[in-house]
Amino acid sequence: MSDRNASRAASFRFLAALCAAFATFSAQQVLAQGAGGPPPDLPNNDGADGVLRVCADPNNMPLSNKKGEGYENKIASQMASDFGYKLEYTYWPQRMGFVRNTLREKVPQTERFKCDLIIGVPKGYELTATTRPYLHSTYAMVFPNKPEYASIKSPSDLMNLPPEQLKKMKLGIFVKSPATDWLLSHDLIGQAVSYQGQSGDPEAFPGEMIERDLAQGNVDAAFVWGPIAGYFVNRSDNKVRLVPFPPGQPIRFDYEISMGVRYGEKAWRDKVDNWIASNQPKIDQILSSYQVPLLPLQPVSAQ
Repeated sequence: MSDRNASRAASFRFLAALCAAFATFSAQQVLAQGAGGPPPDLPNNDGADGVLRVCADPNNMPLSNKKGEGYENKIASQMASDFGYKLEYTYWPQRMGFVRNTLREKVPQTERFKCDLIIGVPKGYELTATTRPYLHSTYAMVFPNKPEYASIKSPSDLMNLPPEQLKKMKLGIFVKSPATDWLLSHDLIGQAVSYQGQSGDPEAFPGEMIERDLAQGNVDAAFVWGPIAGYFVNRSDNKVRLVPFPPGQPIRFDYEISMGVRYGEKAWRDKVDNWIASNQPKIDQILSSYQVPLLPLQPVSAQ
């Protein structure tokens, strides 16, 4: 994976993602690079007090919300149950400053961090140490379930529409996502309707592009991270349908998602990593119940 694509993988998770773009390295990494050594050890909140403290977005379905309805909420609940821990949350919108205000923020006048685990970050994410991936998915196109789009079975089929039809289409994309490059490569960028991944509105969520704008005809097709696309397509009462981007394309659309912990907390990272390895079928069952388009995980030894 190129440096350019690795940077995008980190950005795309918090689009929907996890879909905000973080442009800076962690302070620990910068310090380690300057000193030529590993990042310093940090206080290890590894559940020794019997509490699993999770950092999450309060309004980012199907990933998480304050009601505990997202698949990340369900995964955290399963983990807490298996560990025999109580589950607590620190909620903060997943945009610039999310890690700083959750995973790295201490409770005032204490040495305890507010939370100790982010359930979803890109594999190799630079702002946290990461576990083995537990989710591999891809971006998808979402179309209204109408006869004029019935021939589109794969992304390349979009280009086979009659030219007069194709040129009239409004294509919803998140800025800095793979869809931008895809539209550029097919001379369609002039038809893009761009959405910001980091909205200043805490009530905004990426699925609005499907649930509101696609339904109202403000866009004719939406390019969305697969877990979000699958969930909102399922909620549409068969009014829209999903066409995933297959892996192995010149422009990469598929990414693996891991869990994030603080640097220097190896014992805690290993505990979470071992739980993922032992409970992948449970995780897959949760993800499938949210209609997440799943691709096979890469062997850990090959990562």
